[in-house]
Amino acid sequence: MSPTTKAQWQLHFCVLLWGFTAILGKLITMPALALVWWRMLIVALCLACVPRVWRELRRMPLKLLAIYVGIGALVSLHWLTFYGAIKLANASVAVTCLALAPAFLSLVEPWVAQRRFELRELLLGLAVIPGVALVVGGVPAGMHAGVAVGCSSALLVSFFIALNKRYAGHSDSLVVTALELGTGALLLPLLAPFFAGGLKGLLQPPQGMDAVWMLVLALGCTLLPFTLSLVALRQLSAFSAQLVVNLEPVYTIVLAALLLGEQRELGPAFYAGVAVVLSAVFLHPLLAKRAELIAPDALAADAEKASP
Repeated sequence: MSPTTKAQWQLHFCVLLWGFTAILGKLITMPALALVWWRMLIVALCLACVPRVWRELRRMPLKLLAIYVGIGALVSLHWLTFYGAIKLANASVAVTCLALAPAFLSLVEPWVAQRRFELRELLLGLAVIPGVALVVGGVPAGMHAGVAVGCSSALLVSFFIALNKRYAGHSDSLVVTALELGTGALLLPLLAPFFAGGLKGLLQPPQGMDAVWMLVLALGCTLLPFTLSLVALRQLSAFSAQLVVNLEPVYTIVLAALLLGEQRELGPAFYAGVAVVLSAVFLHPLLAKRAELIAPDALAADAEKASP
């Protein structure tokens, strides 16, 4: 097997694991805030045990450190709204809403990167909107709040992608991820008083099967694909990686139907909307000048792609 073929299979496996994150978000009964905090805390503590992280952290300029802290705050809010959308609707709806990220990114990135606005990128991003409209029409009224929260998650992830693309290449991707997730672990307790259960509820460790699923989420679906993707992306172009990572919503929707029976909650209009959204998502790297990784959990992938 050639190194490129091996890397493609490795990245497919990573994307499959990322696809499971939304499924686990539905299986874990903890509120979204506690779910995200424990996930970030476990991963950050694991990364803190790596000597390389501390070596690079001591060399990092304070300005760059502050930038990564700010990006970490965005990551935590993105994951909070993403899992909030899963709790308010379901996994299929949450990942479909994230397809709005290219539309937001076409407006956000020129401002963040201080480059010229590209009308073609905006038109490509807006191509997903009819699909999202069909998705809204294909879900029960009780899930509309989840759609709104999912769209806000797409807006947040567009800011994360633009900022991470600009700054992640300035430092080791492992250190960047440790800083960003560590920031989230410190920030989210400050938000706890505004959520049901407060700080006491947040600090309550996962119990029973929630503890098992949380470890699978943090270690099996975050740390493991992080490590594998760092290796795989060294052998792949950004375009090839884009096409693979864009399969995440496909994997998630199929897994949600097989494992959670979500197809019973959703109408034909939802799946018609998904087809429109995914068509636009897969056409995007074929027609746009730049390819962007928009997977909600592909922190390592985005950081590695941004590296010089």
